[in-house]
Amino acid sequence: MKKKNVSAKESSRRDFLKKSALALGAFAIVPRHVLGKGYLAPSDTLTKGIIGVGGMGRGHIPYEGTKVIAMCDVDKVHLKEGIALAGGNVRGYSDFRELITQPDIDIVHIATPPHWHGIMSVMAAQAGKDVWCEKPMTRTIGEGKRVVEAMEQYGRMFRLNTWFRFKDNFYGLGTEVKPLKKAVDSGILGWPLKVTISGVTGFNWKFYWVGKNNLEPTPVPQELDYDMWLGPAQYKHYNPHRVHSTFRGYWDYDGGGLGDMGQHYIDPVQYFLGKDNTSPIRVDVDAPQQHDDAVGTWRRIEFTYADGCKIILDGENKDTSVPYIEGPKGKIYRGFRSDIPNILKVIDSMPDSEPQVGLFSDAVKSRKKFALNELNGHRSATIVNMGKIALQLGRSLDFDPVKQEFINDEAANRLINQPMRGAWKI
Repeated sequence: MKKKNVSAKESSRRDFLKKSALALGAFAIVPRHVLGKGYLAPSDTLTKGIIGVGGMGRGHIPYEGTKVIAMCDVDKVHLKEGIALAGGNVRGYSDFRELITQPDIDIVHIATPPHWHGIMSVMAAQAGKDVWCEKPMTRTIGEGKRVVEAMEQYGRMFRLNTWFRFKDNFYGLGTEVKPLKKAVDSGILGWPLKVTISGVTGFNWKFYWVGKNNLEPTPVPQELDYDMWLGPAQYKHYNPHRVHSTFRGYWDYDGGGLGDMGQHYIDPVQYFLGKDNTSPIRVDVDAPQQHDDAVGTWRRIEFTYADGCKIILDGENKDTSVPYIEGPKGKIYRGFRSDIPNILKVIDSMPDSEPQVGLFSDAVKSRKKFALNELNGHRSATIVNMGKIALQLGRSLDFDPVKQEFINDEAANRLINQPMRGAWKI
């Protein structure tokens, strides 16, 4: 094979990246809205760089109080299309390390597959950027812990892109989370509570996000830097079903429908149960044996907290009359129907919860944590990742929510901090 000639431009770019990586390990860059000549007044627009513009990154180009000035993607076609969608006057990059070192960028929006979320969040924080990350927050529990540490260490703001705990109708449940929170806080349902997330209660587990276990190696498209797409993930031969719109079907990058929708569905439950600072102590699974590469389906996953509260994920929609929330004194069904006659009167008498920062540009300017940040986001991501690990291993697991590790299960604990390929680390 002929050795590729390296141009002066490419050599300079490589030198720049090496120096940038060293610099990021040594200090955090102070962003323009904190100090100096580029001070950002509260009324001014924040600048944003998006990493990954093949899917969700395109959906959030316009966002109140921000302006996109840069994009990055390892697929040249995606990058070209993303820049066009943003109006054309946007800088494009093929390596995210170049984007995060740009001094005129305030916010980095990470819209890549989840196996990149942890690394990019930490590196962006080191570079002095505030971080907006798609769900799930991280692919592993260990990566989530490191993101929490990095945001504290570098004083950054973090937003996880799911919002149902503070606004909008909660999928097919037919209500916002606010009255559910009031009902739980009132004690009218009793304690402990059981919450069931299924098609019956208004939620779709999207089992079409399954992988294929017979992928044939195919040539990598010229426009795709597949090695960079894989990044820290284990090397696997390229096949189009492994990347882009179908990547969720493979354990190396996500966790099927549970990885895709789990944090959307579970985070509000964590919130109204008052579990933002803890995790379940046990996860039980009922599922077919999973392939070591391709994600499959499952019948039931059950999480139990120390106080007896449970979150049940029903993949079969087995119980056709199940309530969404059930306590020893009453039940709430889809559409906020209840067997407690005076529940609406009780809710109306309850005070509203403390105001939450629901606009990320406001969080960045005020330096007050966003409603769903690295702390509570890590806890709801941990629930998802506990379920994924139990599915992969095909057994129930006990978990220590303080140490954030599994009890007496070495194989499960190895999946908390999975090895990364090459020089990538977090």
